[in-house]
Amino acid sequence: MLKPKQMSRAVIVGHKDIMEETIEALHSSNLFHLEDYNEDGSGLKLGRPFENAGDVSKKLIQLRSISSFLGVKKSDTPKQKVNSVLNDLESKLDKLDEEVTEKTEKRSELQSRLKELETLAKDLAPFSAIPIEMELYRNYESIAVFAGTVKENVGPAISKVTSAYEMEYDQNTGTVVLFVKKEDETTVSEILSNFEFRELRIPETNGTPQTLLAGITKEEVDIQKQIEALETDVSSIKEKYSEFILASEELLTIESEKAEAPVKVATSEHTFMIDGWVPEDGVAELESIVNTATSGRAFVSVQKITKADTDIIPIEYDNPKVTRPFQEIMDLYARPKYKEIDPTALIFISFPLFYGMILGDIGYALILLTLALGIKKMVKSDAVKPLMNVLIYCQISTFLFGILYGEFLGFPLASLHTDHGTIPGLIAGFETVTLFTSPIAGELVTYPIHRTHMIMTMIAATALVGVLHINFGYLVGFVNENRKHGFAAAMFEKGSWIVVELGIILAVLGYTGTAPTQIIGIIVFLIGFVMLVKGEGVKGPIELPALLSNALSYTRLIAVGLSSIYIASTVNLIAFDMILPQGGIIAAVGAILVFIFGHALNTVLSIIAPGLHALRLQYVEFFGKFYEGGGRKYNPFGYIRKYTEE
Repeated sequence: MLKPKQMSRAVIVGHKDIMEETIEALHSSNLFHLEDYNEDGSGLKLGRPFENAGDVSKKLIQLRSISSFLGVKKSDTPKQKVNSVLNDLESKLDKLDEEVTEKTEKRSELQSRLKELETLAKDLAPFSAIPIEMELYRNYESIAVFAGTVKENVGPAISKVTSAYEMEYDQNTGTVVLFVKKEDETTVSEILSNFEFRELRIPETNGTPQTLLAGITKEEVDIQKQIEALETDVSSIKEKYSEFILASEELLTIESEKAEAPVKVATSEHTFMIDGWVPEDGVAELESIVNTATSGRAFVSVQKITKADTDIIPIEYDNPKVTRPFQEIMDLYARPKYKEIDPTALIFISFPLFYGMILGDIGYALILLTLALGIKKMVKSDAVKPLMNVLIYCQISTFLFGILYGEFLGFPLASLHTDHGTIPGLIAGFETVTLFTSPIAGELVTYPIHRTHMIMTMIAATALVGVLHINFGYLVGFVNENRKHGFAAAMFEKGSWIVVELGIILAVLGYTGTAPTQIIGIIVFLIGFVMLVKGEGVKGPIELPALLSNALSYTRLIAVGLSSIYIASTVNLIAFDMILPQGGIIAAVGAILVFIFGHALNTVLSIIAPGLHALRLQYVEFFGKFYEGGGRKYNPFGYIRKYTEE
């Protein structure tokens, strides 16, 4: 906890004859983070894939193509024995490929025909009211044919230049079909251009448009039925082969990884050398696995980690189970570097704390807790489960702050007596207790805390939370710098900020008369300022004013919470106004709908707004004080089987 798992660099050396056994053992152990070898002129070359690599790769591509066509999704299926899958792989894959290829070609053929019909129907549509067979539009020597659209009836204009013509005109679509003598073609063309004539493409088909369009509609319906029947067949194939596809894909992926592994390994004519990383507590297990697999003929050598290695050491978290869901929050930002403090355990506390401070409502906590538990139970995804656990932690915090604030879906639980009258609470007899008068604006501090009635006090309190959180960040940064560059560097770079703040506080206390003098504060501030310049350079003084904005940024803990309260209160007010004073069934139904949809909307906002703002305070205000990040993820060579077992 608070630091990544300690790693060791290991090099495995052996004769080429046992490279396959060694790689097989490493892959099965899922323990060794394999480093890619880069040729460096030492005489060692990159290895070549094993002989089966091409065949495995070909089958894997074939299987994934089939899986994509059938739409096979990852799901919970019984594990299958590796030997059983291997025995059936060749025959089943060929049979499956044959069936899928047949269906693919048939579907492609039908879809192509469907597109042809759509295009033909589109071309025929303008001629639908013209009772002329399509073959009569072409193959004339002495007759010119015009087919297109015009803005109005062109017949009278044509009649003025010739009486030898035949014309069909559809005034609804503006389609005109005109047959004239060849010698009149130029004259007629000029007349048509005055009517904004736009030529239409004449489909190469026979028959009247009406008959053809009816035939197209009928054929389209028939093709759709064939496609639906085909989809039913595809669904049957998918159901029949899903388990086989998932198991085979997993098996081939594993075999492909092992077959391609030598391209990361350094080799000479007779030997191989595998370089990589293993958790420090896993070195003995690695040695045992390699020795067993190679009968002691391969040697595992643990290397000394140099200073240059620290930036490339793969990072594996080392946190208690309860905090692990927050590793997903860390991965959204960046993994820590090897010498850095891992803040997962810190945000395990502060993230739900800030979320709860913002939302702080018993009703919304119960709704979102039920939602998170339901999703966690129904969705088995490894990506969703930790996020739901984070949401559950946040709702526990929200529930506790809901008790502190005394709020349930925007209703106050306790009655509150103010200068403007009594605000009734949801629980009869539960009265607000006055604790003391706040020095901020003279507001009364009560239990439950009515946030809407002590805004200035809450703003000051949240800003104080910000100051504490930020300075905790400086302390963590101090530890980081001390680890990396020693005490002096840590004192100048991070400790200087705390000294500066201490000087400001002492000076303010002296100025207000709380302390005897402000001189001490000014001296402490100047000492801190000099330390800051030495530690951070020019950047330090430039960023000094940002301290205030950083602290004020935490006032969003009350500001965002108030917006949620006002939305909930408005929904409640509208719902009650619909019922009272007139009442009635319709008003009651309307009020219930407003109440449900209003709070449903606010519930969605209650996930997004508190989550984003709590996250921002971690990433921007807190991490900015100590966290560098950018560590490589520990990715051991191996595979966690889900659909197959040895």
